Amino acid sequence: MNALPEFVIVGGGLAAGKAAEALRAQGFTGRIILVGDENHRPYLRPPLSKDYLQGKADRDSVLVHPDDWYDEHNVELLLGNEAISLDRTERRVTLSDGSEVAYDRLLLATGSSPRPLSIPGADLTGVHYLRRIEDCEAIKAAFGQVSRVVIVGAGWIGLETAAAARAAGLEVTVLESTDLPLLQVLGAQVGKVFADLHTEHGVDLRLGVQVESLSGDDGLVTTVHLKDGTSIATGMVIVGVGITPNVALAESSGIEVDNGILVDEHLRTSDPDIFAAGDVANAYNPRLGRRIRVEHWANALNQPAVAAAGMLSREEVYDRLPYFYSDQYDLGMEYTGYADPDSYDEVVFRGDVKTRTFIAFWLAEGRVLAGMNVNIWDVTDDIKALIESGRTVDLVRLADPAIPLADL
Repeated sequence: MNALPEFVIVGGGLAAGKAAEALRAQGFTGRIILVGDENHRPYLRPPLSKDYLQGKADRDSVLVHPDDWYDEHNVELLLGNEAISLDRTERRVTLSDGSEVAYDRLLLATGSSPRPLSIPGADLTGVHYLRRIEDCEAIKAAFGQVSRVVIVGAGWIGLETAAAARAAGLEVTVLESTDLPLLQVLGAQVGKVFADLHTEHGVDLRLGVQVESLSGDDGLVTTVHLKDGTSIATGMVIVGVGITPNVALAESSGIEVDNGILVDEHLRTSDPDIFAAGDVANAYNPRLGRRIRVEHWANALNQPAVAAAGMLSREEVYDRLPYFYSDQYDLGMEYTGYADPDSYDEVVFRGDVKTRTFIAFWLAEGRVLAGMNVNIWDVTDDIKALIESGRTVDLVRLADPAIPLADL
């Protein structure tokens, strides 16, 4: 590397902002250039479907750093300028305005994009996706102009926007192709908790349905048509059917990708001078013994410090258990660990599911893989310790709220 190395970060979210912070905190004194295709300084995305959408937080509260932080830490911002190509031989990134930036080490924190609906009428005005600040503000404005909303998809984004829409006084219909909300993430037993939650709060939850088309009047969406012949009148549609990692920049340059950018436990890509973090990183987790790509805030918050260490030629390992949280109506939850649909053989509840004050555990052969605490707080460290121990637990004791988790 040069005497005064140049590090480039591509991305405008939490991972990008935290990477710049980590590089300075770890003693890097060279040039840092942060390239973002949005005109905003790096910001947090979770509030866009929670407090910011509901008007409980202002715009400044979603920023990763105050405006003056970047000048104070000598971080150059190239905003509103998309990185469109990467030359790994020349170590240069070409931007959408035709300029180029050279790098000694590069971090790709390019995030992900909402998966679009591919049906007739999907391009009508009033069809919304939620990923960026402008998306959130457009949805918030629409909440004040319509009385009905149809939400396609009962994943986290769909359910959180449903809760926000109900708080705004709208009639809400949620359409989901599977038999329960969050079925692939939480399974049937816990998915039912969220189905009941939204039904009790007045949501018209329709499960096992397929959207066939959208139609409108003068270019504005007015009706959602289902494959069973049903039609639903609406003033707007919010689509939350998953996201796709933004791998085009990496893939076009020959970096290995597969459901994201492939990185090792140090968050290094197949190019030793290029790292990836956040939603886009499909990282090997030695604690889990497998690759995993997690589309949640905790990875974007914690991975950058490990990536920064690697960029500074210090080998650190990212082996944190996945973590995410959600707030819907009077339900707050935290999930720690990882349990895909084929990995567990039992779900154990501790507490009262009816009042939604409980912890759910996903187990395989008596070992806890993941835990979700609902309206019970200050237990994530104990859940994490239980998972990391790898021990077989007594299921009766696990289900007994009178026995402290730490005792297990």
